[in-house]
Amino acid sequence: MPPAICKVSQWTRLCEISIPLAVERFLTASPEHCQAIPPDILLFERKLGEPVRVHNDDKIRRQKLQQQKAGAKAAVPVLGEKATEELKPGEAHEHPPSSLELSVAFSKLLAQEAPDAINREAPHIRRTKTSDLPLLDHVFAEGLYFTVADLVLLPCIHQFLVSSKKQGKNLVDLPLIASWYRRVQEVPGVKKAAGKCNMELLQLPEFVSAPKEQLQDSTSVPDELEEDNEDSQFIGGPRPTMTKLMENGIEAKFSPHPCPSWTLDWTSLPSAVSPGEGKMSRDRALRKQQQLNNLVAAVTKLAKPGDLIVDFCSGGGHVGIVLAYMMPSCQVVLIENKELSLIRAKDRSDELGLNNIWFIQANLDYFKGNFNIGVALHACGVATDMVIEHCLRARAAFVISPCCYGFIQNTVKFKYPRSHQFKEILSYKEHMILCRFADQTAVQLPPERRLIGKQCMGLVDLDRAWAAEEHNYSVQVISMEPESCSPKNNMFVGIPT
Repeated sequence: MPPAICKVSQWTRLCEISIPLAVERFLTASPEHCQAIPPDILLFERKLGEPVRVHNDDKIRRQKLQQQKAGAKAAVPVLGEKATEELKPGEAHEHPPSSLELSVAFSKLLAQEAPDAINREAPHIRRTKTSDLPLLDHVFAEGLYFTVADLVLLPCIHQFLVSSKKQGKNLVDLPLIASWYRRVQEVPGVKKAAGKCNMELLQLPEFVSAPKEQLQDSTSVPDELEEDNEDSQFIGGPRPTMTKLMENGIEAKFSPHPCPSWTLDWTSLPSAVSPGEGKMSRDRALRKQQQLNNLVAAVTKLAKPGDLIVDFCSGGGHVGIVLAYMMPSCQVVLIENKELSLIRAKDRSDELGLNNIWFIQANLDYFKGNFNIGVALHACGVATDMVIEHCLRARAAFVISPCCYGFIQNTVKFKYPRSHQFKEILSYKEHMILCRFADQTAVQLPPERRLIGKQCMGLVDLDRAWAAEEHNYSVQVISMEPESCSPKNNMFVGIPT
């Protein structure tokens, strides 16, 4: 098994290892031994039926509620003009669905602005409790957005479907996979790429989903595949867990901000340094500048001439470009797995004439070099712990802002809680309760809910800080200034001792 794959989530293992192996076994088995649908294929079907959780999903779920209240009178087109220009006649779905999830997915895919019709929220929509909002449905494998997971899965699922069709198998038990398979074909360029690979994609009919109870009976997944994928409902909230920690002398605590009023003079900097160049709204660009002020201030205090700084999960390069521009005596490496994000970052750095910045397109696990400081702004879920591990291994200082606490889960490599102190008190499920509620810090939530969310964030990050201190580090958990710069406003500063 490739070392990087074994360190990440069960989902990555399913996409990159389990399903390809299951399909290979299915294709090579004799007809009498391949009657049943492989369990890993059934698990993928089950995953496609789970509610989607994405960053900022509260906003999208409110938009969906508004669309439902309006009776979807003005259906939003799924594929904009740009998409239909790129698709050949007949390549788009004959009657493309017009759900909000599809609209958001294809707007993101084509770098289009979401239509104004779904951006305005009525007052009664804003007042709706999060628990009363409709859940989001899967569009692609990982949720709303087309990712490399869809590209990895498409050839495998295609071969399975072709073989099943030849054997006369009924695919009625896989309605969600069939819908996903059709939808991936709507993505511009997919059919053309498949043709170059001699893949003649099937035109599957629509299958009506069976009732959930019937589907579960006919598509049972073995316990060993199921147990790591259950999404517990965590009835009771975080208070019992927080009380349990408090009784053992553990509460969320934040170190004083070392330079709360420090700020870059953004007005004097070239426009290509500003995050506003990354195609975001004025308000969001301002908040991003405030976030960058915090990270740059911390890194500036740590860095020395000649240091190598690695910006993990760099996205469009907002952090790395500012650091490279402000500290020309340091080398900065951006690591990001999305090609388009790195292209945008490269264009901005070229405009600035930077010669101390480097770009690597890869998952962060594949970076093996030595470095002096690791940074990450809003590293999602387990990615924060992966960045910390990289820094510990290199004995590098780190400045990290976590994000997407709700996506934290046990993996082959990472187990939670992280620190010895938390492990002695909390179970994995109790730690997951903190993680789920740490994501409830959105600005539209009631103040008391946001306060509990902030405390849960602090406890999850305290566990991470103590785990790093077990490796001879001094770690501070700090709130960014101003705290309104982001609902996820925690920041680690770790220094090897």
